[in-house]
Formats: sequence, C-alpha cells, structure tokens
Amino acid sequence: MLKRFISYYGPHKKMLVLDMLASFLISAIGMVYPVITRQMLNVYIPNRMYNVIIKFGVIILLLYILRMLLKYFVQYYGHIIGVNMQSRMRRDLFEHLEKLPFTFFDNNETGRIMTRITSDLFEVAELAHHGPENILISSTMIILSFAYLATIDLSLTLIIFCCVPVLAVVTRHYRKAFRSAFDDRRKSNAVINAAVESSITGIRVTKAYNNSDIEIEKFGEGDNQFIDASKRAYRAMAAFFASTTFVTDIFNVVILVAGGIFLYNGRITFGDYSTFIVSVNLFINPVTTLINFIEQYQNGVSGFRRFCEIMDQEPEKDAPGATELTDVKGDIDFVNVSYSYEENAEVLHNVNLHIGRGKKLALVGPSGGGKTTLCHLLPNFYDVKDGSGSILIDGKDIRTLTRESLRRSIGIVQQDVFLFNGSIKDNILYGRPDATEADVIEAAIKANIHDYVMTLEHGYDTEIGERGVKLSGGQKQRLSIARVFLKNPKILVLDEATSALDNTTEVMIQTALDELCKGRTTIVVAHRLSTIRNADEIAVIFDGKVTEQGTHEELMKLKGTYAKLYSLQFKE
Repeated sequence: MLKRFISYYGPHKKMLVLDMLASFLISAIGMVYPVITRQMLNVYIPNRMYNVIIKFGVIILLLYILRMLLKYFVQYYGHIIGVNMQSRMRRDLFEHLEKLPFTFFDNNETGRIMTRITSDLFEVAELAHHGPENILISSTMIILSFAYLATIDLSLTLIIFCCVPVLAVVTRHYRKAFRSAFDDRRKSNAVINAAVESSITGIRVTKAYNNSDIEIEKFGEGDNQFIDASKRAYRAMAAFFASTTFVTDIFNVVILVAGGIFLYNGRITFGDYSTFIVSVNLFINPVTTLINFIEQYQNGVSGFRRFCEIMDQEPEKDAPGATELTDVKGDIDFVNVSYSYEENAEVLHNVNLHIGRGKKLALVGPSGGGKTTLCHLLPNFYDVKDGSGSILIDGKDIRTLTRESLRRSIGIVQQDVFLFNGSIKDNILYGRPDATEADVIEAAIKANIHDYVMTLEHGYDTEIGERGVKLSGGQKQRLSIARVFLKNPKILVLDEATSALDNTTEVMIQTALDELCKGRTTIVVAHRLSTIRNADEIAVIFDGKVTEQGTHEELMKLKGTYAKLYSLQFKE
C-alpha cells in the first residue's frame, strides 16, 4: 500500500524535492540559535564583545526572515501538492466507480461512497503534505540536536536519549488500538452520510407520510454509532498522548537533575548547562511533533485504505478478444438463460425466447417474476455465468462483444426515471451528446414534450433541479423517452415506459412509441395490457419461467394466466 501511495507523488517530484529542501533548511536554521547562545554565554558576554553580539543578533534575524519565507513556501506549495494528489485520487476513484458493475452499487450505499470521495481523501491529502515534511524536519532535528548536544557532553546526551526506547515502546503499544478505533470512527461517519443522503433524497416521501420522527430516529442511531466510535478513538488517543507526553516530560526532569549533578561536579560550565537546557527542546519538539503526527497518520492511512478497497474492486471487463457489435439487425435469442443475484436463489430458470429483427416482444406477469432482470441481462448489466445459458444478438453471444458497442445499440426507458441536475437540453443530449439542437427538438417533438418546453421562460435551457424535481412524473418520463428518440438505437427496451403517465398523455406517447418501434427490435415490459395488444408476441413470465407465449389472441384462447390478468384489468 505504501508503494501505491508514493506513486501519486510522481507528477510532483520536482516540487516535492524543493519542499523537502526547504524543510531541511528550516531545520538547519533552527540549530543556529542554540549554537550562538552557547557562544554568547561562554565567550561573547563574559568578554564583553559588544560588536560581535550585535553582529550575530543581526545574522539570526536575517536567518529567521529566511526561515519565514521558507515556511511560507512549505505551507503553500506543500498543501498544493496534497491538493493535486487528492484531485488525482478523486478522479481515479470516480473513473473506477464508472467502470464498476451493477452488483457493486447494489451492495454499497451512495452516502458511504461519497464519504470515501470527500472526507476520506481530504485526510489522505493532509497526510500527503504533512507526512514527508514532518518526518524529514523531525528526523533532521533529532539527528542534528543529538550531534550538537554530544559536542557539549556526550554522557549527558546519552542519558537523555535513554528515554527514546521508552517512548518507542509506548507508541507501539497504543498504535494498534489507535488505528482500529479510528477505522471504526471513519466507518460510522460513512453511516451518517448514507443516512443523510437517503433521507434528503426521500424527503417528499417522508413529509407525505409524516415520518420525520422515524428519519430522525434512524439518523440518531447512526449518530450514536459515530459517538461510540469517537469515544473509543479518543480514549485510545487520550491514553496515547497522555503517556507519550509524560515520557517527554521525563526528558526535562532528566536534563534538570543530571545536568545539575554534572554542573555541581564541575564537569560542565554554567554556560554549557544553560545551553543544554535551551537546546534539549530541539530534541523534544520534533519528538512531540512526531507524536502529534500519529493521529494525522492514522486518519490518512485509514482514508487511503478505504480508497484502495474501492480501487481494488473488479471493474467490468470485456472478454479477451471481444469484438464490436456493428451493422445490428436485431435478432435476439435467450437460450436456456438462468440467473441469480445471490447463490441458491435463482430469479430466472432456463428461459428461452426468440425475438426476430424488427419484432416486438411484450413481457407480462406478476411483479418479481423476472421481467426486469431479463431487460438488465440484455445490455450485460449483469453477467450470465458460463453454464447458465447465453444471450445472442444476431447470433453473437453478448459475452463476446464489447460492452460499449452492445449498449450503444440498445435504448432503454425504465419505470424509475433518472434525470441529471442540469437543463432540459442537457438531459435529452444524454442520448447522443454530439447531436445538434435541431436533433434535440425533433426528439422532443416525437416524445410530445416540445410544446411544454416552449411554454417555459428559458425553453430548453430550463434547469430541472436534482433528479428533475421541477418536473411532473409524466414530464420526466417523456423527457427520458426523448433521450431514446435521440439515441435512435436498433434495439429498444421499454420497461414500464408509460407507467408514470396519465391516460391522456399515455395515448399521446403510445403513438410515438409505436412509430419508434417500427423497424426496431423491441422488448416491452408492461402491466397495462392494453398497451401491448399489438405486440408480435407476448411472453408470460411467472416465477422466473416462461409459462405462456403467443399473440394476444392465442393467449386469450388458452384461458391461462394472461387471460386471467387481462380479464381482471378490463372487467366492468
């Protein structure tokens, strides 16, 4: 994981080197003050060397001005490196998310994913900036301070540094609990974000059912989980910092007592003793910095680990040697297709269907029977495993085709319409981003949404809000249909495409859909059986199986499931 993290420094090598050089100079300048202090106390002040005192005072002032500029450089450009690395990781993560299969999103809440893109990567960026800088500055200061203190008195220096192993043992003891607690805290934060995202998205349902108290209670459960995780994290952190601070305080006690004894025995001078007391902070401060850095390190490592968890998810991949689907005619065959979302829970059982080019097949049956699953398998949203049948388009197994070319040839209008935050024009253009404005208007006219758009002040540039909140259900459905008109695919999948429309609008749309279906292979899923009477063939899907198949007239003569469903819908 470390190698993976370091790879993100690649594009910023030069700036990182400059940042580290500036950090080293900051450390080196920090050593000047105690060195000059020792000379002042032992030589310049006792010998009343006034000019030299002023001279070195000016030198220190100039060096501190230089250190101020270096700190500005480190703070600004160091953070810029962190932000750029965060941006790169965020883009990589988002691009990877776009390639993941439906199964990943079925099992991961949106709010949890958003946490990994935002707050987790922020912590990683902070680690990317402060990590190398803190390690370099602190390590350099510890080494230089040891070397300098040793020149004053090696024995006294070694006595002080005997406390370092104790500090290392304490740090190692608490590190595991520290890391585990902060991992739990970050996970609970994702739970809160997921609850907020879910509640805000469904706010209209919440208000319609007066269930604000329920949502508040669910949020409270996640919040309590966060509090409990935070308590464990901060308990570990408190124990860690209290113990390490105690050890660093021991340094001061050791230098005070040991140094006093050395001074009493005449082993060191008063000037050296005073310099030692001043200089020992050069060692204690970087040690304290490294201790404080542990929290940031744990946060950053935890965030990067969660980043890697998603990046390690297997993306959708085309089969080796996959070919482009071109010159699509539209012959579709489902051959002994079985599918299950979970093991030992098959949704489809040995389904066999043939849809000739340009023909319309309607799928009907009770909810949960497997109709929508069939529609999702055709564009390879879910993989049909080897040995579980095959789906053919123009005689080609879809597993041997590139997903991009396959999905380019299929247009889908679903029952659950999703519109993006943007304008009406943007959402129609989603069907074919390179289309002209005239193409957009033509698609809107065919979907019977153009007249409504013309009544709006900003026309096609009207913003529709998040998920099309400013539109009615029928308007959203017609807008999604316009997208498919613009895409103009060879194969259509209409999954309850008119379910959100009122009867009048449905009649308007149905005529347009019938026109669109001409010359195209179409699969229609419908509960309103009146809309599929003219289908070339109707298949009844019940409990994952094709139980009846034929034209409307043929199925009515069978007096089976279809006839019962039809009579129930149209009985007086």
